[in-house]
Amino acid sequence: MSVTSRYRAAWESFWSEAPGGQGAVFWDAEPMLTAGRHLAHFEPHLTDPALPLVDLGCGNGTQTRYFAERFPHVVGADLSAAALDHARRADPAGWAAYRQLDAADKAEAETLHAELGDANLYVRGVLHQCEPDDRQPLADALAALLGARGRAFLVEPAQAARTVLADLAQGPDGPPAKLAPVLRHGLTPGAVPDEAVPEHLRTAGLTVLATGELPLVTTEYTPDGTRIELPSRWVVAGRGV
Repeated sequence: MSVTSRYRAAWESFWSEAPGGQGAVFWDAEPMLTAGRHLAHFEPHLTDPALPLVDLGCGNGTQTRYFAERFPHVVGADLSAAALDHARRADPAGWAAYRQLDAADKAEAETLHAELGDANLYVRGVLHQCEPDDRQPLADALAALLGARGRAFLVEPAQAARTVLADLAQGPDGPPAKLAPVLRHGLTPGAVPDEAVPEHLRTAGLTVLATGELPLVTTEYTPDGTRIELPSRWVVAGRGV
């Protein structure tokens, strides 16, 4: 099973129009405010930090490059070829590798696993953007990439984030400048129940090892200068304990 052509086209269109440079899109916050915070919760659960690390849904690769400074083999994977073009241009030294991947297609995940072996995964805000029918296939593909030894860190906007985004979109001046393109391309977050994320992982045969809550930092600000943060939940999962 793979993502719909509409969904793929929406991401290609978004990234083709997105300006270059770190921080140009809504969710592209500085790594120390995103991946850096997440890594503090992820690293204690890694059974083998030397495994390849796949940044799934890497976009323009900001977080990928952060990981590439800390792990020996990092792969940024994304559905969008245009996103990967951004990522490669921002990484001229080739600190990370980049790979186009339909993460809802288990066969593609199995092919990548055959190349890399077991891998650790960082997945930020991908499941909530999936079409409902693609959410379990995505979890199944994550399990295929992890293999027996890998660990996955998923962070997704909580249900409460939808209210925050709706309020921003309906403000008197319209949505903030960096949120507007997200909405225009039809990339609005799906209503994924908070309990659904760990349940999808368990259905895929994974064990939930830890959970928690953190604000998901964005690059946008309210008119009074307050940085916009979305409530989010994170999960660490893998096979066994």
